[in-house]
Amino acid sequence: MTVEPVTKAQIAAAHGRIRQYVRSTPVLRPGVGSLVAGGADIVLKLELLQHTGSFKPRGGFSKLLASAVPEAGVIAASGGNFGRAVAYAARSLGHPAEIFVPATSPASKTDGIRHLGALVRVVPGYYAEAAAAMERRALETGALLMHPFDQPEVVAGQGTVAIELIEQIPDVNTVLVAIGGGGLISGIASWLGGTDVKVIGVEPEMAAGMTAALAAGEPVITEVGGIAADSLGAAKVGEIAFATVAQDVAQVVLVPDAAIREAQIWLWRHCSLVAEPGGAAATAALLCGAYVPGPDERVAVLVCGANCDPGDVMA
Repeated sequence: MTVEPVTKAQIAAAHGRIRQYVRSTPVLRPGVGSLVAGGADIVLKLELLQHTGSFKPRGGFSKLLASAVPEAGVIAASGGNFGRAVAYAARSLGHPAEIFVPATSPASKTDGIRHLGALVRVVPGYYAEAAAAMERRALETGALLMHPFDQPEVVAGQGTVAIELIEQIPDVNTVLVAIGGGGLISGIASWLGGTDVKVIGVEPEMAAGMTAALAAGEPVITEVGGIAADSLGAAKVGEIAFATVAQDVAQVVLVPDAAIREAQIWLWRHCSLVAEPGGAAATAALLCGAYVPGPDERVAVLVCGANCDPGDVMA
């Protein structure tokens, strides 16, 4: 069966569903010349200020509000950010939640899920192992399965970031977006598809599932690792994301771990922002030259996650 990108109508409907439950996050201009040489205008879209510290509640609320939730509640697998988002959305709407988390996720993310009232099950390995365990459990309980990046309602929810962004920066030329499983970039690219706005994907060199998928012509299983693996370490990108990126994303660039760490430190020192590695990956593309904007280009950078140990950034 051919998988299609989500539509603008689906994203607009998601926006209507979730707007009372999520924050409209601000933008910040660090100043011309402060992040890249030349006259490019860089604007940071601060999704790390969203509820639970990442963009993920948009998709979580979108899926829950569009679904009939059984008495067993909801179930999900997550490296941490989607788990926190599902736990938060479920608690807000009065549903129980069970979250399967890979053991490679930071304790801060796992603890954050527990603090939101969800039942947490830690599984050895990465996201793929947690997802397999979650799917077995879902068959037992009948709970509503929430996928972090490959359900239309979730992708449409993430796409609402683009609605806000265009309202805030109507003359933006380019948007830089980190890729894990691909839910965020596919939602954004679907909303911006057919416009003059260019979408650039950014992947860590050690978690480059979309790059591998584009080379193979389909999503493929890849090895993942590196400092951003807990949030960008999907072993296989989503079918919706692949279809969207192949159609509506101009380019996917790779960034090394060292550049991601540099971006975290830069965001703290210059903007007083604590961003997790995955949340800083798009900024890293500018710092290391993986993407070089033109002198008059207006570039929006998604800073999409804050869930890390602040000491890692402030040191």
